[in-house]
Amino acid sequence: MFQSLSDRLQGVFDKLRTKGRLTEKDIDAALREVRLALLEADVNFKVVKNFVTRVRDKALSADVSQSLTPAQQVIKIVHLELIELLGGESAKLKMSPVPPTVVLMAGLQGSGKTTQCGKLAHHLKSKGGNPMLIACDLQRPAAVQQLEVLGERVGVPVFTEGADVGADPVPVAKAGVEHARSFGRDVAIVDTAGRLAIDEELMAQLARVVDATNPDYTFLVIDAMIGQDAVTTADHFNREIPIDGVVLTKLDGDARGGAALSVREVVGKPIYFAGTGEKLGDFEPFHPDRLAGRILGMGDMLTLIEKAEETFDLEQAQEMQEKLRKAQFTLEDFLQQMQQVKKMGPLTNMLGMIPGLGSQLKDVEIDEREMVKIEAIIQSMTPQERIHPEIIKHSRRQRIARGSGTEVQDVNSLLKEFKSVQQMMKGLLGGKKGKLLRGLGVDLSKLQGMG
Repeated sequence: MFQSLSDRLQGVFDKLRTKGRLTEKDIDAALREVRLALLEADVNFKVVKNFVTRVRDKALSADVSQSLTPAQQVIKIVHLELIELLGGESAKLKMSPVPPTVVLMAGLQGSGKTTQCGKLAHHLKSKGGNPMLIACDLQRPAAVQQLEVLGERVGVPVFTEGADVGADPVPVAKAGVEHARSFGRDVAIVDTAGRLAIDEELMAQLARVVDATNPDYTFLVIDAMIGQDAVTTADHFNREIPIDGVVLTKLDGDARGGAALSVREVVGKPIYFAGTGEKLGDFEPFHPDRLAGRILGMGDMLTLIEKAEETFDLEQAQEMQEKLRKAQFTLEDFLQQMQQVKKMGPLTNMLGMIPGLGSQLKDVEIDEREMVKIEAIIQSMTPQERIHPEIIKHSRRQRIARGSGTEVQDVNSLLKEFKSVQQMMKGLLGGKKGKLLRGLGVDLSKLQGMG
């Protein structure tokens, strides 16, 4: 989402780094470009004005002017102010001392509210929680059924007693929270109705549901793709029905990202969670410092490590390391590793979290369909062929190509590439860069000179 903004800001900083000392004129020129970059990213103009003013005041201080590396000092100021703009410290969901903790999800229709309810339940359950979903969107046809499907996929119960289309959601919400309390659920997630636009009926209904459930948290779900309208919506909701925080959806989209950078300062409420993809697991706590690092091209290794820890089994990882050490890495192992990587999310996102690599990948072609093709080819092999690829001669290659819906040259290419991977695996443990990325669909021809 922030690639264009990130590129613009890095361009500004590159110019600053060429100067030994920074004058007031240099700083003003740089901040003009920063201001334009933020406005083009659809950040609220008042937010941009306040942000640039704060950065300028600090950048003109004696500490910066007398520094041996003034450009780095300015970049540090921008980084810290960007973190503050996004909310400072990460907002954490605190459990009520008397369960259940009631979380009410509000938002306009189409914002992804019901889906985020399912994602939140999935997130809480993955952390050892015991949540329950309560269906109170009784306006939109099939909303209750959608929540039931999500609940089944996540493996959490959905309270639907009396949840008929057009019915009053207040008694359903109240009964649902009581049910969660009776059955020892630690979190009750209440899905509420939305509208295509804010109106008196929507707000009146929400107010009654809030009164009935007395939620510990009222979260506003906002589609990050709608830009400044998202900030206007948040401000209106917060004035009518005070919210405790925001859940941003579609943070992985190709919009300019102004909503994420504006909503905290305009509304004064923290962003708690962000939806980063279509899968139930594409949902994570919002970390201002990490997002600021991504925007400034500093990467986000902490999130990458967390995703790896959630995806990869420690015992399997140790076993794989031993195989690498002994050069016993097989196509079966390659397939397992590739499937684990896919669970972590889009490859582009993963590589973009590596410090210094994101900006160099902007012109690199990453075709995730290559991973699908490689997976199909390996799955068309027999167990023996995966362990001993040297036995795959011409007739076997033809059979594998037919079984995987590919060409013989695709099979040849994979086997040749895998042989190279086997030879370099020991080197990878020492930190060398290699051809494995190309095996995962990355065209590395444009990364010459990376080292």
